[in-house]
Amino acid sequence: MLLKNEDKERLKKIGVSNLLDLALIAPTRYENLYISNTPKIGFNNVLDVTILSTTYNPKFMKLTLYAHNLDIELQGIIFHARKFHYDTFKSQNRLFVIGKMEMNYEKLQIVQPQVVQEINTIVAKYKTKLQNKTMLRLIKEQVTKDALSDLGIEEKMIEILYHLHHPSVAFIDVFDKQGSFSEDTIYTLKYLEIYNHITKLASKKVDTPSKKRLHGDLTAFIEGLPFSLTGDQLKVIDEIKSDFRSDIAAKRVIMGDVGSGKTMVILASVMLANPSKSILMAPTTVLATQIYEEALKFLPKSFNIALITNKSDKKESLSGYDFLIGTHALLYRDLPDADLVMVDEQHRFGTKQRALISKLVSQDDKAPHFLQFSATPIPRTLSMMQSSIIDISQIKELPFPKDIDTLNIGVSEFPDLVEHIKEEIKEERQTIVVYPLVSESEVIDYQSIDEARAWWEKNFAKVYVTHGKDKEKEDVIEAFKDNGNILIATTLIEVGISLPNLSTIVIVAPERLGLASLHQLRGRVSRTGLKGYCYLFSKFSPSERLKKFSGTLDGFEIAELDLMYRQSGDLLKGDIQSGKSFKWFDPKEDEEILKKVKDRIIS
Repeated sequence: MLLKNEDKERLKKIGVSNLLDLALIAPTRYENLYISNTPKIGFNNVLDVTILSTTYNPKFMKLTLYAHNLDIELQGIIFHARKFHYDTFKSQNRLFVIGKMEMNYEKLQIVQPQVVQEINTIVAKYKTKLQNKTMLRLIKEQVTKDALSDLGIEEKMIEILYHLHHPSVAFIDVFDKQGSFSEDTIYTLKYLEIYNHITKLASKKVDTPSKKRLHGDLTAFIEGLPFSLTGDQLKVIDEIKSDFRSDIAAKRVIMGDVGSGKTMVILASVMLANPSKSILMAPTTVLATQIYEEALKFLPKSFNIALITNKSDKKESLSGYDFLIGTHALLYRDLPDADLVMVDEQHRFGTKQRALISKLVSQDDKAPHFLQFSATPIPRTLSMMQSSIIDISQIKELPFPKDIDTLNIGVSEFPDLVEHIKEEIKEERQTIVVYPLVSESEVIDYQSIDEARAWWEKNFAKVYVTHGKDKEKEDVIEAFKDNGNILIATTLIEVGISLPNLSTIVIVAPERLGLASLHQLRGRVSRTGLKGYCYLFSKFSPSERLKKFSGTLDGFEIAELDLMYRQSGDLLKGDIQSGKSFKWFDPKEDEEILKKVKDRIIS
């Protein structure tokens, strides 16, 4: 796009950075300025008129007009007339005007006529922060057939997009009759919007040379495990192995449903990197400790493994360790040279934190291989989009089937819930109760932790309480893991915490949470094959959304439901968030269009 500086600033105001951005701003309506030889009742008509007479009263200005193109006399009505109208609509003036034609007491009448400077044309009307005449000029200068052809768009779509902005009478006749664009036009807008989006995403992907190719041997590690890895785990490990043997630094996200065995893929990646050093950053001390304990159990005894938290000795040199596992405390330590960096539960860290951990061990223009793990699957369409920036692997197969009943309950079923918890405690099984708030609120009609804890502590033994702002929360969770019956908490226990004896989770006010969060919370139970129960306690009748959630344990299916109910967000501007980011393309309905776009870009 060859633009003047002032035009660049104008387009920046309306979010336009390339030609397709501009071309995809469709007109919201069209003004047909063609003169007709027959009156069209109920529509705008362009007339060539002479003012025969003018009368006034406090409410409106009444005109008697002779329409040369229709060869008839008719009335004109202007409400709230101003000085401009008095000056313009003087007797004997000849003008081109446009206004809505109506039949009033068997007389033709044109309401609120406006002067037209140019006739026998169609003016597209745009709803942007720019004046319409500015938009028309920019469209005329930029959205040409030659310019669109240079983008490699197929001929049929060029014609449709061009006519969208430079319409014929036939084009707007279809638009007026249907009240919207034709199916072909809407398909073209959907296709080109996602094509434009994917092209932009692809431009953000930068291949960086790897510090080293990694050729570690997995054989002894896999043969030494007391269980077999799933097919999905082995498939993902093979994808990582292929990454590591490349001169390009790996950038891969591994998505696995709750309990799919991501930790074993982490440890396999460490073996593939051996003898190079590896670093893993996890969001909480509890999660980092769990992975550390798994690493001690399954990695060769010759591996020197360290756990780094805020409580670690900050003066200790880390250069002698083969595998560092830690929280964000790693960001404030002198890290040894490492060729593999991993982040677990990557969505819990900011973009800058994820980038910094890799940068700390980068060398000049070379980077370590970088793996990100997430227990929050994203929908297929969003995954296909993100694959333009980063490689994506999925672990869907579970090491053992989960057996969890999900029940929607209300106040009347609470006594039954209490009896269930008592029975589970007899079997030495544990329960978590998740509340929406720590303190009392006038806005939310549910008890908080502060209000509810006394009842639980009075009726049950070994009740532990914690929340996000509790400085001792990780110690509380550890104590509960070893000794507790019931843990009262907020959603801080959503991710990563492994409690082998946890059989029941009660989520208070589930309607306040997204389905992905509910699935993460439910995933805390039945992690070792135990029969699990998830109670959704609400003061309202269960919504269709919660009913559908209760009917599936598949995190990838739940991701699709979450997309349906919450929309997708914008991948270019950050992580996936709630909120619609496309005008035409619909991620939950237009997956086939996305596939065609991806196939075309790849080919």
